[in-house]
Amino acid sequence: MRVLVLGSTGFLGGHTAERLRALPGVRLLVGGRSPAAGVPLDLTAAPDVLADALRTAAPDVVVNCAGLVTGSAVRLTDVNARGPAALCEAMGAAAPGARLVHLGSAAEYGPTAPGEAVAEDAPTRPQGPYGATKLAGTAAVTAAGLDAVVLRVFNPVGPGAPAAGLPGRLAGELRRARKSGTVRVGDLSAYRDFVDVRDVARAAVLAATAPGPLPAVLNIGSGRATVVREIAEGLVRAAGFAGRVEETSSGSARSSEVSWQCADITAARAALGWEPGRVLADSLSDLWRAGPAGAPVPATR
Repeated sequence: MRVLVLGSTGFLGGHTAERLRALPGVRLLVGGRSPAAGVPLDLTAAPDVLADALRTAAPDVVVNCAGLVTGSAVRLTDVNARGPAALCEAMGAAAPGARLVHLGSAAEYGPTAPGEAVAEDAPTRPQGPYGATKLAGTAAVTAAGLDAVVLRVFNPVGPGAPAAGLPGRLAGELRRARKSGTVRVGDLSAYRDFVDVRDVARAAVLAATAPGPLPAVLNIGSGRATVVREIAEGLVRAAGFAGRVEETSSGSARSSEVSWQCADITAARAALGWEPGRVLADSLSDLWRAGPAGAPVPATR
């Protein structure tokens, strides 16, 4: 099986590629703009250019982990919305029989009812450009007529977590503060569903190798809502931090608009035989031990 991974230099893509590389019977193809990529492929290119690259690569499966979390609305639209649409058009022309596994985001849901787990058929009401562009990408994938599944990933955490998310950013601040000093954070009272990045990678591999058709969208989360404050407390324990973490009264706009998120993972369990295998304390401990984001991705266990 020839599996083409896009976004393999990123947090989710790196772990996914590592797991696929170790899978018997899989030939991993790495696509991207980097000179080191085996398959030169830029999702911002025209669909016919992408189609030429796909014809050469001849993948059985494409796993799209490429995406932007931060940036201008134009850049987010280009990568998160137009990119998947162009990829789908190119696959329809050059690899119509290949499966597409596309990584979406829980930000597509927007506000959900406190105390309730959100299922895939819930209304989608994203609150900012990131969620809106990820939802547009999902819409392009599900409407393309391909053998495709969107894995709607909740809040990934674990080794290599980037500074674009709270766990990676807080780990970096704790490293800079060393054993003394003060780390200041925003309001940590929101609830989020944190899922280990290696469990996300395992879900992507299961989706890539599943024998039959899959539902259009599957939630990938822990199935548990955790107050964000526990992330700070867990990293402080893992770091042995002796200073202070001061929580200010102000936080991100998204935290106030989306105070609760929890995934209903029933569909992923049924379709993929998947469920999370790691607890949050281990994810945070492994994040701290792995060092700053950008270090080589540790081997997937």
